[in-house]
Amino acid sequence: MTSIIILFAVLATAFLSAVFGMAGGLILMGVLAALLPVPAAMVMHGAVQSVSNGWRAVLLRRYILWKSIGWYLLGSAAVALVLLAVTFILPRPWLFIVLGLVPLIVWVPKSVFALDATKPVQGVACGISVTGLNVIAGVSGPLLDTFFQNVEADRRSIVATKATTQVAAHGVKIAYYIAPALAAGEGGSFWLIALAIPLSVLGTTLGAKVLDRMSDEVFRRWTKRLVTGIGAYYFASGAWMLVT
Repeated sequence: MTSIIILFAVLATAFLSAVFGMAGGLILMGVLAALLPVPAAMVMHGAVQSVSNGWRAVLLRRYILWKSIGWYLLGSAAVALVLLAVTFILPRPWLFIVLGLVPLIVWVPKSVFALDATKPVQGVACGISVTGLNVIAGVSGPLLDTFFQNVEADRRSIVATKATTQVAAHGVKIAYYIAPALAAGEGGSFWLIALAIPLSVLGTTLGAKVLDRMSDEVFRRWTKRLVTGIGAYYFASGAWMLVT
């Protein structure tokens, strides 16, 4: 039953990720963290999201803002060297609390952080902060969004470029958690990845068709509402775990 729930979640969240970007990954991380030990959940989430984001980038490759990719990768590589030298795994209740707090970033006014990931320094900062948060919390979409809210581009360019950067972030996450997961004997659940990958590709393909028909205004409005609702649920769940 657990395997069926995970595979269904992969299909549904790949679809949502293709339409709303970060929302799908946030949901999938919560489902996996609830059903699997944290290291195993991180590895599976990273593998599935790498494929989902990678395929999304392929589908929308002509819209990718390549200027920001190189600077992002420089920052991502720098923080990866630091993270791989230490081991830190959040307990499940605190993981849900952090997951619940991450979406609050979407409500920060643009005037507070006038960020633009296409600028060199800010692109490097994006790589450092987004990759770091992705390793600790499992997701970093809302933070990534703050670096793209002032970029002059339509929804397809935003989704395509963020998808490309997230492949790198999830790759670092897999490298960080794979050893602890295998050491704890959690590798038995990784066979699901083979089944999850085609479902992720299918969900992403279907979602991309919906995104193409959606207006920029609807995309931004519903993304904010969706991730805020998900975040509130995760925060309440984590707090409940701590007191029970």
